[in-house]
Amino acid sequence: MVLSVSALVLFGAIVFIFIRNKQLKTSHAVISALFGFMLSASTAAEPIKNFLSSVAKSLQSFSG
Repeated sequence: MVLSVSALVLFGAIVFIFIRNKQLKTSHAVISALFGFMLSASTAAEPIKNFLSSVAKSLQSFSG
């Protein structure tokens, strides 16, 4: 759960920066959010979660 919350904060910050710099329109951000919600309900959610967990574990092993 900690990984998903931190990833959510990271992606939220990236979207906020893009909107602020006028590189991402609000409508694009809404569509991306809706895509994320639909993706989380699909069968692809578990492999994506496993991939992100393995990346996080790899990064954690590099940092100490």
